[in-house]
Amino acid sequence: MEFLSLLLFALIFIALMMGFPVALTLSGVSLLFALVATQFGWFDAAFLQSVPNRIFSIMTNPTLMAVPLFVFMGIMLEKSKLADQLLGTLDEVMRSFRGGLGLSVIFVGALLAASTGIVGATVVTMGLLALPTMLKQGYCPKLATGTICAAGTLGQIIPPSIILILLADVLSAAYQEAQLEQGIFAPETLSVGDLFVAALFPGMLLVVLYMAYVFIIALLKPEKVPADRQTTIPPGLGKRVLVSLLPPLGLILLVLGSILGGFATPTEAASIGALGAMLLAAIKRRLNRPRLQEVVRSTLLITSMIFLIFIGAAFFSLTFRGLGGDDLIHDFLTNLPGGVFTAVLIVMALIFVIGFFLDFIEITYIIVPVVAPVLFIMGVDPIWLGIMIAINLQTAFLTPPFGFALFYLRGVTPPSVATLDIYKGVLPYILIQLSVLVLLALWPGLATWLPSVIYQ
Repeated sequence: MEFLSLLLFALIFIALMMGFPVALTLSGVSLLFALVATQFGWFDAAFLQSVPNRIFSIMTNPTLMAVPLFVFMGIMLEKSKLADQLLGTLDEVMRSFRGGLGLSVIFVGALLAASTGIVGATVVTMGLLALPTMLKQGYCPKLATGTICAAGTLGQIIPPSIILILLADVLSAAYQEAQLEQGIFAPETLSVGDLFVAALFPGMLLVVLYMAYVFIIALLKPEKVPADRQTTIPPGLGKRVLVSLLPPLGLILLVLGSILGGFATPTEAASIGALGAMLLAAIKRRLNRPRLQEVVRSTLLITSMIFLIFIGAAFFSLTFRGLGGDDLIHDFLTNLPGGVFTAVLIVMALIFVIGFFLDFIEITYIIVPVVAPVLFIMGVDPIWLGIMIAINLQTAFLTPPFGFALFYLRGVTPPSVATLDIYKGVLPYILIQLSVLVLLALWPGLATWLPSVIYQ
């Protein structure tokens, strides 16, 4: 009855496409399949007895404690209007350079990614702040919208990324499961710090390639990237640059530096980041009781949604395994011609396509636990696979017609900008990300070298 597991997967996918809540769909459909299959003797109900232990392990997982802290940090920085001040100052600095505002948008997007790790907030914030100015200065709408969308999605790959925390949790469990199946009873683990460090080079490479694209367009097609020939330097510009740039840079160095230096775990660094975000908001005189209540309420809602999906995913994974789905996937991937290369290619293509329709959290807790153990048994490096999946999901965020970043930006763009312009604008950035994905596939050391040096 292994094919029942495929029917389970298909019905969950259809229900999610119809708009049903993710967590309730995962748990409800899985329970329905389990109950029906039990009546026919196709499912052992003992699998569901593990649900309380799964929920307890989620509640006590030290890795997942970083999620609400980083969410709080990101929302607090968003509400403190950090991006407003930073983008305005950089615009003044780069105004005399052709394409300077576009380069500023990418830089601020990278800085916000390293400060917040929340894609939706970054895209909306940049759309509200930068897009009107870019259009007013005469930027091509395609280039302006594409640059904002691409810069906003950097929060998917640049630490401290929420998706890297979730992927580390899922891949660590899958990696230990694969080692136990291979008879390794002292399994190695995969930490959030491993993925944070591994994501630094690929993330910075994306930032450099984004900027290179804008710079090349400015050289080859100057009519699409105008320059404001500013001849005088505004008074006090240097001081404003320091005031707007140093606080977020200091917070980034404090959070990521404590992790990379081995002084703090990601969870401890997240608590430092949350406290630092509050201090920055207080220094900017934007921390008051109503705003703090708003941040705490938003953090609670997002965290509750994420953890409820964890619980729903536990029902799904146990039911899927009880129906023999993991054996079916294992047989399929291991018997493919071309071995590991074909298996990884199929998995990456599947994640890319499903990313058109499902959110990264859903993919992380539905697709990854099913395919990752098989790939690990076949010898795939867990750190490399984690970064490949993260960049893949980032690309799916941009891909028309259902890329979430496109919807975020469409909600704040003026009617004069056509949806088709947004779709066309992101295509060059999608090609850049796919190129980085190919480069990472050909040169795994781009992701694995730095963790091997830092963590030996």
